[in-house]
Amino acid sequence: MVEVWALRGVDLSLAEGEMVVLLGASGSGKSTLVNILGGLDLPTSGRVFFRDQDLSRASDRQLTAFRRDHVGFVFQFYNLVPSLTARENVALVTEIAHDPMTPEEALDRVGLAHRIDHFPAELSGGEQQRVAIARAIAKRPDVLLCDEPTGALDSQTGVQVLEALHEVNRDLGTATVLITHNASIQRIAHRVVVLADGQIIRDEVNTTRVLPSEVSW
Repeated sequence: MVEVWALRGVDLSLAEGEMVVLLGASGSGKSTLVNILGGLDLPTSGRVFFRDQDLSRASDRQLTAFRRDHVGFVFQFYNLVPSLTARENVALVTEIAHDPMTPEEALDRVGLAHRIDHFPAELSGGEQQRVAIARAIAKRPDVLLCDEPTGALDSQTGVQVLEALHEVNRDLGTATVLITHNASIQRIAHRVVVLADGQIIRDEVNTTRVLPSEVSW
């Protein structure tokens, strides 16, 4: 049997209102780290805390409640239900959240108030990703985890998605983690964390932060 260490000796803290970009080659451990932060996976050793809750010792039911109440996920592929409108896709979350936005408010925050009754097939790739962001933020999450949210998009559309994430981070104070292979995107972050071979090799504050519109692809 061959043992694979996805992460080794990782020590990371997130602050409210902080946007952190995770950089690293494929296989560096970025997605595994985000899955652990979001309660999708449990570490084989070490501890994971959300405030005073020890997630590494939580039951499946407790982890489900943590994800439902505190975490929003945005992935490279939009995972929208094709037979539901933008409004209805967002409502899938608002119907089970404790203190949600309305679907209309969430979609307005990402610039899609005029597209709420459109189906995914009637939306561009960037619009579909912004619906996915609206769905993730509608529960007012404390943590927003984004795994390559611009990976399937062209540069102009990618900037629109980054602008939506930037505004959510600024307006809601959500701790935001953004995985990307695009090193240019690190310029919008408060902090940049670089992983290699499952280890953090750089963790530093970004002192030259720019707006998404200033990112060159």
